[in-house]
Amino acid sequence: MRFFPESSEAEREELRATARRLLDTHGEKVLTPLRPVERVLWYLASEGRAEDLVEVVRNQRRDPGAFLVKGGRRPRLVLPGLRSLALPERITALERTDLKMTAQLTSVEWRGDDLVWSGYAFVANLPRPSGRLIGRSAVLEHGETGRRVKLRLRRTRNEEATVASGQALHRYDRAGFEVVVPARRLRELAGQGAGQWSLHIGIPGPGGTYEARVRQREVGTAGHNQVRHLADGSRLVVGFAKEGVSITVQQPPAEVESCAVVDGELVLVARVRSDAAAPTAVSVVEGDTRLEGRLTALPGSAGAFRRYRAALSLDRLTADDLPGIKTRQFKVALKGADGRGRPAHLAEGFTTGRHRFAPGRELAVHRDGPGRLVLATRAVRAVVDAMTVTDAGELVLTGAYPSEEAAGKKVILRHGTRFEEKEVPVELADGRFTVRVDPEAAPQVDGPALPLCPGRWYLFFRDADAWDKSGDIPVTLRPEQVGELPLRFRGPRRGSGPQPPDGQPRAFTVDRRNFDRIFIEPERLLAPDEHGTYQQRILREEYFQEQRKLPLRDAVVYLSFGGKQFSDSPRFVYDELVRRGVAVEHIWTQDEGLPEMPPEARVVGWGSRAWYEALARCRYVVVNTPVGDWFVTRPGQRVVQTWHGTPLKKVGKDLLGSPQASPAYIAGLPHSYRQFDFVVSPNAHTTEIMRRAYSIEGEMLESGYPRNDIFHAADRDVRAARVREQLGLPEGKKVVLYAPTWREDQRHASKLYKLDLQIDLAAAQAELGHDHVLLFRKHSSVHGNVPGAGQGFVWDVTRYPDIADLYLVADVLITDYSSALFDFAHSDKPMLFFTYDLEHYRDTLRGLYFDFTTRAPGPLLETSEELVKALRGLDAVEVEYRDKYARFKKDFCEPRDGLATARVVDRMLAGGPHAAASTGG
Repeated sequence: MRFFPESSEAEREELRATARRLLDTHGEKVLTPLRPVERVLWYLASEGRAEDLVEVVRNQRRDPGAFLVKGGRRPRLVLPGLRSLALPERITALERTDLKMTAQLTSVEWRGDDLVWSGYAFVANLPRPSGRLIGRSAVLEHGETGRRVKLRLRRTRNEEATVASGQALHRYDRAGFEVVVPARRLRELAGQGAGQWSLHIGIPGPGGTYEARVRQREVGTAGHNQVRHLADGSRLVVGFAKEGVSITVQQPPAEVESCAVVDGELVLVARVRSDAAAPTAVSVVEGDTRLEGRLTALPGSAGAFRRYRAALSLDRLTADDLPGIKTRQFKVALKGADGRGRPAHLAEGFTTGRHRFAPGRELAVHRDGPGRLVLATRAVRAVVDAMTVTDAGELVLTGAYPSEEAAGKKVILRHGTRFEEKEVPVELADGRFTVRVDPEAAPQVDGPALPLCPGRWYLFFRDADAWDKSGDIPVTLRPEQVGELPLRFRGPRRGSGPQPPDGQPRAFTVDRRNFDRIFIEPERLLAPDEHGTYQQRILREEYFQEQRKLPLRDAVVYLSFGGKQFSDSPRFVYDELVRRGVAVEHIWTQDEGLPEMPPEARVVGWGSRAWYEALARCRYVVVNTPVGDWFVTRPGQRVVQTWHGTPLKKVGKDLLGSPQASPAYIAGLPHSYRQFDFVVSPNAHTTEIMRRAYSIEGEMLESGYPRNDIFHAADRDVRAARVREQLGLPEGKKVVLYAPTWREDQRHASKLYKLDLQIDLAAAQAELGHDHVLLFRKHSSVHGNVPGAGQGFVWDVTRYPDIADLYLVADVLITDYSSALFDFAHSDKPMLFFTYDLEHYRDTLRGLYFDFTTRAPGPLLETSEELVKALRGLDAVEVEYRDKYARFKKDFCEPRDGLATARVVDRMLAGGPHAAASTGG
C-alpha cells in the first residue's frame, strides 16, 4: 500500500483482489479498528479505484494521518486537496475514538502560594479557526471517590502545540492553557484528607466534549514531582501518576527530620504526630542486604510531635557495596507495630548529605521528587550548589567535590543523543570546583571551539587519562537547589552565524532530568513561525512562492551536506568566486549542528525565512545534496549540483531489490534532478552510473570534483602545514586517517546510526602510539563516542570543517566502502581497507558496483591485528599494490589536473551577467 503509486499493474490487481476478498469474507466491519485514512485506503483498494488510491497515498506521504473534519453532529473525514473524492458515508464517518486528544503539561510554577499549570491540549485533526480550541475550565478528579472540582482555565497561545503535533495541515497555536489552583483551594483539598487528584482538560467537539488527563513531560518542572508543606502538617505532592498530572494529599503520621553518619553509625531522627501511633523501627533493604534499626523515644519530646531515634551500622550497610561507578540504592521504610513498612517521608527543612566511606565511594543521604528518604552508595559525586551567569553570558557552575577525587580529572560536556563531546575548563581548589561554559564557543576535544548545537548537554567528570566514558561521574545538583531550575540566560552575542529572530543573543536553559541530573539546552535557531512541520509547509508553499516573484539578486547560496559543514565542492566553488572577485553576495546555509562558517559570508539557518528567501532569489545556487521536492528552479537562476562521491556502493534505482530501496524515492528522482542546470561528475564511471541510477535527463559536467583540486594545488604543502598547526599534530609522527562509511543496519533507538567500531584502539595505541597518530573521522550520520580521543594517539576530527584538509596531512588512509577512497587516490598515498563485513555489506546490506576484492588499490583487511600489521609494513603495501593503484587512478581519477573548480565556475557563469568573470586561469 505504501508504494502503490510505483506498483505494476499486476501488483495493483493483486492488491485489489486481496482487499476484495478480505471485505467479502469479513464484511466492512473489519475496517473499523483501522485509523480513518487506512479505512479509506482499503476501501479504494477493494473497489479497484487505482487512480484515487494513488492520490490518497501521495497525500498521506506528504502528511501522514492528517485529514479535515466536516460536520458537527455527524462528523466525517475529508482529505485535503481531495474534497471531490467520492466516498460512502459509512467509510468516512468518524467516531469519537477516531479523534485522538492530546493534553500536555509544559511547566509548573508557584506564584506565591498559588499553583500554576501551563500546557496545551487539542484534538487531532479538529482545529477551530476562531481559536476556541479548549473549554473554559479544567477539573481535578479524585482517584477513589470520583469527586470533581472545577478550576478556572485561561486560554493562551502556545506554538509548541503545533510543533508537537508533527503534522502540516492544522495549526494549534491557540491550544495553550493556564490553570491556576489558588492557595485556598489547595487548603480545601488537604482538608478533605489523603488522596490523589488528577488534572483533566475538556475540549468541545463533534458529539460533545472530549476529555483527557494531562500528561507529564520527561524533564524539568513538568516532569518531576514537587512537595509543598502546608501549615497544618499536610503535604501536597504536585506531580504525576501513570504519566498523568496530579495533586496527592498526604498526611503522614511520621516524618524523618534528619539522617546523618555519626561515629560509624547512620543515625536517623523521626518525628511522630502526638495523636498517631509511633513506628517501631527503620528498615533499609537492597537485594540481600536487610538492616533494621529500632526506634527509641528521645527525652524531652512533647508538644505536637514526639521524636524517635534509630541507628544502623554503616559497615553493615556498605558491606556489599558495588565496585567502580555503580550505584546501589536502598529502600527505606518506617515499620509499625503491625510489621508493615510505610514510606520514609521527609519533614520540611530536611537537609541532604554525603559521607565518604571508602576511596571513591560515598553514602548519599538523598531525597526524591515526592519527598521521601533515599539512601544510596555510589561513586563520589561532584554536586553543584550555585549557578550564576556573568555579564558576558558565560554560565558558571560551582560546587563541592573532594580534592582527592577531583585530582587528575577533566570536565566533559556530552550531547544526549549525538554523543558529541566537548571538554570545558574547570578550576579545582579546597574541595570545590568551578566550571565555566561559554555556550557560543565551547572547545572540542580535538578541533576548534564551536557553539553548542541544540539538544541537551550533560556534564561529567572524567579521569584525564581515561580511555572512554565508562568511568564518567555525572555532575548533579544539590537536591535543595532543584527549585532554582529552570535557569534561563542569554549567551554571548554570536559572530557571523544566523541570529535568533529577536536579534538578541541566543537563549539557553539549565534544567534537570532524573531529579538532579542537570543539563544545558540551547534554544532552537528557528523562530516560532519557522519551526515545525506546519510552519515549514507554509514557508514552502506560500513564502517561498512569494519570494520567487521578486527580482533575482546577484548572490550565491551554498548548501553543503544539508548545512552541516563549510566544506566539499561548494567550498571550493566559493573560494574560486572570491579569488576571481565576482561581484556577488555569498550566503552559506548552516543547520542546527552549528558548523564553522566563513566569517566573510552571510550565514542563514537551514529552514529559516532567510534561507527560503535566498533559495528563491539568489541568482546562483550551489549544493552537493538534494534540496527538496518542493524546490523549483526559476528562469534566470543557475542551480549547480556538485554531488559528493564516486559510487562503489549501489545508489538510486540500482538499490531496487535491496532492503535499502525506496520506490517512492526512486520514482521522484527525475523531478529531483530536473532542478539542476547541470550535475558535476568526477569521472566517466560516475557519469554512467549517476545518469542511470538517478534518472538524470539533463547535462552532466564531467569536470572532476572541485574538492579534489586540493591535491593538485600549488600551495598544498602550505595548506597541510596550516592544518597540522590548527590540529596541534605532533611533529615527526605518521598521520593515519580513518574515515569509514555508516552501516544502515546499525542504529540507535533514536534511529541515528551507531558507531560500528571494530578497531581495537587500545591495542593499536600500544603498538603504534610512539610514532603514529590516528585521526578518526566519523561519517556525519554516525553518532557515538570515539574511545581514546584526547589521549595523544586517537584524534576525533569529525567536527573538523572539511575532510579535504585532512587528506593533505594524512600519510595513509584507512577506509572501507566510503567514496573517500576515490578522492584520496589523487594523493598517490597508500590506502588500507578495513572490510571486516565485506560479504554482509556486499551481498545483503547495500551491494557494490564492481569486484572490490580484485580492483581495490590496497589490501582488504578483516581484523584489527591485520590492520596494525599493515600500518607497520606500508612500504611493502605500496610496492605490492603499485600497479593496481595506477589502474585505479586511470579508471576513477580522470580528469585530475587541478582545474575542476575552474571548469565548474566557468559553466555556472556562462551566458549570465557575470560571464566576464569566467576566467579560470
